[in-house]
Amino acid sequence: ASSPIPVPVGVLRLPRGPDGSSRGFNPNSPRFQELFGAGGCAGGSLGGSAAAAAAVQGARAALRRRFLRALALAGGRPARFRLRGGGGCVGAVLGAVDVESVAVQVDSLQTPLGVEAAALLRCQDLVAYSFLL
Repeated sequence: ASSPIPVPVGVLRLPRGPDGSSRGFNPNSPRFQELFGAGGCAGGSLGGSAAAAAAVQGARAALRRRFLRALALAGGRPARFRLRGGGGCVGAVLGAVDVESVAVQVDSLQTPLGVEAAALLRCQDLVAYSFLL
C-alpha cells in the first residue's frame, strides 16, 4: 500500500515584533492604536461603538462587492500581470478567479518562452494585475 501524496501547506510568517525575538505587532504603535483603540482588544468592537464597527463592516462589504464586479467585467479581456521574484510582467486574457482568490485562470499567457494556451497563476505569486474595463 502506497502512502498518500502530501499536500503542500502555505506558511504565514508574521513580521518581527518590537523586541526583535518575537513575531507579532507592537500594541503601542500608532497603527495599532488607530485600529484597535486604547483598549487594545482585537476581539471586541474595535475599540469603539457597535455603530462604528458596523460602519467599518459595511464599508468592507461595499469594497468587496465592487472588487468582485470589476473581476466579473474583466473576464475575457486582456490583462497584464506583474509577478513576484523578478518574473516581470506577462500578458494574458483573464479567464476567472476562484472564490478564495487562490488562483487566476488565464488564456493565451505570453511568457518569454512562448505562448501558453491556458494556465493557472497563483495569487501569492502576483504582485499586481491590471486590465481595461
